[in-house]
Amino acid sequence: MSFKIKHIAYISTLIAIVLLAGCEQSTSSDISEATLKTMPLHMRELLERNTIPIHTTSNQDAIQAIPKNHPLVNDGFFTVAIISGNSPPITTLALDNKTPIGIEVDVARLIADSLGLKLKLIPTSWEDWPLGIDSGKYDAALINISVSKARKARFDFVTYRKDSLGLFVSVDSPIQKIESAKDVASQRVIVGAGTNQEKILLNWIDENKKAGLPETVPVYFEDKAMAILALEAGRADVYFVPNPSGTWRMENGAKIKRVGYLNGGYPKTADIAVTLKKNSELSNAIQKAVNGDIQNGKMYEVLHRWGLADEVLKHSEINPLGFGE
Repeated sequence: MSFKIKHIAYISTLIAIVLLAGCEQSTSSDISEATLKTMPLHMRELLERNTIPIHTTSNQDAIQAIPKNHPLVNDGFFTVAIISGNSPPITTLALDNKTPIGIEVDVARLIADSLGLKLKLIPTSWEDWPLGIDSGKYDAALINISVSKARKARFDFVTYRKDSLGLFVSVDSPIQKIESAKDVASQRVIVGAGTNQEKILLNWIDENKKAGLPETVPVYFEDKAMAILALEAGRADVYFVPNPSGTWRMENGAKIKRVGYLNGGYPKTADIAVTLKKNSELSNAIQKAVNGDIQNGKMYEVLHRWGLADEVLKHSEINPLGFGE
């Protein structure tokens, strides 16, 4: 993973600088020009390769599983929410600084191809995807969403890869490992609001309170580049994040190290899933599409090129046990 990832790091760094300056909208064209002028040729070539779409053939079993006259958000399209901004390898930007690429984009394309549909992407924030699904703004969301008991009460899920979480600290931190609640006592932990890692952290905080251990303070940053800077500057002690994102930054110049690794459903298992409106009629069709792409090797091809080949599932499931079960 590190060979591929390191060559794309330059782009992530440039975009992060603009995000930190708080002027992403007004300088997006400047980012692209600076990137093209200063990026080494081999970096451009690698990013261009990962921008090339990976397609699959239509899956007749999946197509036939779509109910007749089922209303799609956009006729003839599989409309999918992806995370906005720069969050490699989940989602990032191509050389033109506007075309979304990444794991979720590639997986969404495989599903669309399998269903005989075109793909329409809608960038959105983590906070907004639940309302977007409920309101029918898109057919599905692929935003590194793992299955949980609470989410299943509101949405349907079709799994497509394994979930993993990482705990990262600055390279000069005295923290050597984090495996359980006591290891975060007295620490300031960066975590995303509404995520499974936040739920794990809050459970740990309750556990430590009952044990009489020092307080843990959750720290919230919506922007990952800001979170890394806070960790490096000593304004936080631990960064609790999906492992792909944390590892990407660790291997691309961020002065951090990983001291903990958990399954996304800790203490049990949970997988990442296509998220749909509750009782969606597309669930069976999408499951057949994902299973077909697992069997024909296309899912491995996608995850491998983003450094996550070990997260390929043996098969897709609809609404399996998840976090909190």
